[in-house]
Amino acid sequence: MRVGFMGLGIMGSRQAANLARAGHELKVYNRTRETADAWAKEHGGAVADSPRAAAEGADAVITMVVDGPQVEALLLGDDGAAAGAPAGTLFIDCSTIAPADARRLGATLAEQGHGFVDAPVTGSAPKAEDGTLTIMCGAADEDMERARPLLEAMGEKIVHAGDVGQGQAVKVISNSVSAINCATLAQALVVGRRAHVDLEALLEVMGSGSANSTMLQLKGRPMLEHDFAPLFKLEHMLKDVGLCLDEARTNGAPFPFAALARELYSAGVGRGLGEQDFAAVLEVAEGLADTRV
Repeated sequence: MRVGFMGLGIMGSRQAANLARAGHELKVYNRTRETADAWAKEHGGAVADSPRAAAEGADAVITMVVDGPQVEALLLGDDGAAAGAPAGTLFIDCSTIAPADARRLGATLAEQGHGFVDAPVTGSAPKAEDGTLTIMCGAADEDMERARPLLEAMGEKIVHAGDVGQGQAVKVISNSVSAINCATLAQALVVGRRAHVDLEALLEVMGSGSANSTMLQLKGRPMLEHDFAPLFKLEHMLKDVGLCLDEARTNGAPFPFAALARELYSAGVGRGLGEQDFAAVLEVAEGLADTRV
């Protein structure tokens, strides 16, 4: 397929590379032109000067950026992709945005004769690298089937969660659980340090019992080593938890643990940790206890 791909950050650059390896013809756009040029030099394909140019002649347009306003600007703004897209183009948004924003964008594109799939991803950079992301999708059945060959090049588990917007709803709820788990692990390690516990033993025991989790396996060792090289930025996790709480409030459902996690990640941004991996929430817990793990 001919694909316009917009957003070549930590995740998008890897997803686009997997599409290229699968034989799709890519035209890429990135706000920083040098990033797009470097990507194209390594992986092939063309570089577009604008979102509109990225969509010209495309069968599908994929966006992978930070938030709803960025997606809207790329698709519907001045010189946006929708202005250059052929009739019936399939738009796939892999960003994590508010479910209401996804529904609104989908409706606008449908009025223009295009298809839309909201397809946020989970799995962080390593799974984006090897094409084993989990992708949760909201779409009409016919758009979902059109998107599937592209999604399968980027992910291992493709879940059709319902109509447009439902992929985003699933994503922000799931990410909030991840955020809570990570913050809980951080606090447990700080308590263990204050109690003079052997933290290696603590991780080993938690990892072999009911306290085990994917988060423990992914973040336990980096936390002990204070290795917060960003696989998924703390500021992005804060954004996702906020979107989940907005959705919870809209639907009249309390999520107090997510609200508490938001306070910790917000404090992390306040401490200048927003660009670090979200495991850096450990430093917030350490600050509260005046103890370094």
